[in-house]
Amino acid sequence: MIRRYISIHSGYTRAAMAFAALVALGVLWGTIVGPTMAQRNAPRFEQSTLTIQTRAGAVHSFKIEIARTPEQMALGLMYRRRLAADAGMLFVHDRLQRVRMWMKNTYIPLDMLFVGADGRILDLKQRTVPRSLAVIASKKPVLAVFEVNAGTVSRLGIGIGDRLDHRAFTPSK
Repeated sequence: MIRRYISIHSGYTRAAMAFAALVALGVLWGTIVGPTMAQRNAPRFEQSTLTIQTRAGAVHSFKIEIARTPEQMALGLMYRRRLAADAGMLFVHDRLQRVRMWMKNTYIPLDMLFVGADGRILDLKQRTVPRSLAVIASKKPVLAVFEVNAGTVSRLGIGIGDRLDHRAFTPSK
């Protein structure tokens, strides 16, 4: 009788374990492949280069992707697991406006530079929290937001008043 109970019980445990393994595999599949499948249908981003000239005279170059359309801006850097140290994404709006962003589905902590029409940095948000739904807003109307890896602003000594050089901006006179 005891042997039969153990046999039935262990059979149930094996089935439950197999089911749990299938569920875990499904979750893992969705985590690994899901974003990749979403990115296959994602809008393509224009590639470019951008430099930041600090008030101290340093010049830093970045390989960037440009988000201009609503679809590109909605996706941004979501679902990415890494970003090169010299890379970033430039969100260019069609007019000056106050910008509100969040980190939903963004796995990389970022620094955000809020940029005026002349390319000057008007505001900074450093070390944003991945996957957060908290709103990150510009204090003033801006033309663009430049996102880079968290820590880049402090590592390179970038600050408010520094200038981004890119064709998206009209140089100040």
